[in-house]
Amino acid sequence: MSLAKSAVVLISFPFTDGVSAKRRPALVMFNNGDNDLLLARITTQANRTPYDCELRDWRAAGLKAASFVRLHKMATLEQRLVEGQLGVLTAADWQDVLRVWEDLCRAIQSSR
Repeated sequence: MSLAKSAVVLISFPFTDGVSAKRRPALVMFNNGDNDLLLARITTQANRTPYDCELRDWRAAGLKAASFVRLHKMATLEQRLVEGQLGVLTAADWQDVLRVWEDLCRAIQSSR
């Protein structure tokens, strides 16, 4: 399966304890063509930080409910763990995700 950026996939996404995981949708942020993907968590829980991005076209992305991408909750996981592709973000939602990602990158830079 060739997964491009902005693809929405189903995967067991790890919790920060490094032990537990939850089967959930995730957003492919980057695929370098090797065995790993950089993924952002997708949740139905409402925004909690400035680094959550609401998906306006969640149905078009193959999601079952209104959802948010949590850009400060990322994981690098092997592609073989992907259970399937649910859909792809619309161009408008992908641009919104990139804007929030840029905000997060600026926050990281300014925290040095």
